[in-house]
Amino acid sequence: MVEHDSARIAAPLLSDMAVAGNKHVDEAISHAKEAVDHGEMGHSDAIVVHAQVALNHARMAQKDMMNPHLDEGVLELKEAVAHGNQGHAGVATTHAKSAVMHLSEVP
Repeated sequence: MVEHDSARIAAPLLSDMAVAGNKHVDEAISHAKEAVDHGEMGHSDAIVVHAQVALNHARMAQKDMMNPHLDEGVLELKEAVAHGNQGHAGVATTHAKSAVMHLSEVP
């Protein structure tokens, strides 16, 4: 009976850890989507803000896990920031969309 009690206690803890492990990825995706939305309106400055926040979260996630999609997402976000800083909203938006696609593949 004691084994069942400890299993009931451990199961929610493991579930919480799985969710907490993806917090930075989720935030990166959310901000990358915001960058896309602003990019589609031609707002280069807002792309940079949201892509940079997404990049910061993606880099934090890289400290917790290794994943090729995460790595590609980081590269795409860097490009989104660089092109957004140059006022190239269209190109920055394309990179932000690609980042969303890659980051969405991270488990």
